[in-house]
Order: sequence, then C-alpha cells, then structure tokens
Amino acid sequence: MPAPTGALVLRDSVFTVDGTDYANQVRKVRLVPDQSTQTYRTLVPDGAVQDTDSAVWALELEGLQINISGGLAFYLRSVSGSNIACVFQPKSGVGNPKATFTAVAKTVEFGGEQGAFLPYTLELPIVGAPVCGTS
Repeated sequence: MPAPTGALVLRDSVFTVDGTDYANQVRKVRLVPDQSTQTYRTLVPDGAVQDTDSAVWALELEGLQINISGGLAFYLRSVSGSNIACVFQPKSGVGNPKATFTAVAKTVEFGGEQGAFLPYTLELPIVGAPVCGTS
C-alpha cells in the first residue's frame, strides 16, 4: 500500500490575528473540538441510545511573551475579552489547508523563571466553529 499524500509537518506556517502574522512568536497552534457523547443503556443486550453533542471549539496556543508593541502576548492583553479574527495555515503556500475562525482574546501570563525565555500557554474559546478550506 503506498504512503498517503497530504501529510504535513508543522513548519513554515501562517498564523494571523486581526490581520497581523504572529507565526514567528508561537510554537503551538491547535484547534481542538470538545464533543461529548451521551449514552443511555437499557436492560436488553443491544439496548443503547446515543447522541453526540455539537462541538465546542478552543484555540490552544504556546508562544513567547513578547511584551512590547508588535507582540502577540501584548496584543492579547490589550484586547482581552474581545473577538479576534484568526487564520491558521499549517503550511504556507497556495492550495494548502487553512482554517479561519473567531476567538475570544484572554490575558496572557506575565513573567517566568530566571535565565529562561518567557513562554505562555493559553486556551482561547472559539466562537462557533472554524471554517476549513484551502489557501
């Protein structure tokens, strides 16, 4: 069986927030669905009723705290609580997969350990669902 086509390595990506590219400040961008399934089991062997709920999406970010103008951490603090327009494309270039979505900004942590870069990890709620397509 031949290897599948379309597998990507996450590098040379595009990640924009409100039109500004911040791909050089983050090392993790993930769109994660939370979608629960409810199950009701009855007393007969094949008696199960199931329903899968609608997905609720979140944006997971890991990046550097750039705490000056032009930094994503700085920007997210300044617009905390507001809707932000985002685009994530795991591999730049024409014809590659991309997702467009709106997230709600949150405040980024500030500070860290001596002698180390100042990282942050953040989860932002997504309004509705991402729209997936190609560039």
